[in-house]
Amino acid sequence: MNLIPRNFLFDDDLEDFFVTKPSKRGEMKCDIYEKDNKYYIELDAPGFDKKEINIEVKDGYLTVKAHKKEESKDEKKNYIRKERYYGEYSRSFALGDVDIDNIDAKFENGILNITVPKKEIQENKKYIEVK
Repeated sequence: MNLIPRNFLFDDDLEDFFVTKPSKRGEMKCDIYEKDNKYYIELDAPGFDKKEINIEVKDGYLTVKAHKKEESKDEKKNYIRKERYYGEYSRSFALGDVDIDNIDAKFENGILNITVPKKEIQENKKYIEVK
């Protein structure tokens, strides 16, 4: 069994040039869709606990931050490769006309589901009588 990955040392940079693949650090992938007058954001946050995730709405943006502290260092470990990232992940989404008071979030199995209801659009229409 070979513990050293196929792409070791300089091979990763060369492969990144030719192949598009997800970023390894600091990026949370998401899907956004619209259904039943609501927006749904499904955001991948594997390895996090819900206590490590904060959601804030400010100045027309919804921002999701997840902070992962590095595990205690074991000096006896001789790492060959270390790919797990510790630190802060952040993702912001511009909001339009949405009901910020009723935004809902649920975290389960490494996926953060955010529901953003749209504002009820009230049509301000008035007919003017022609005289």
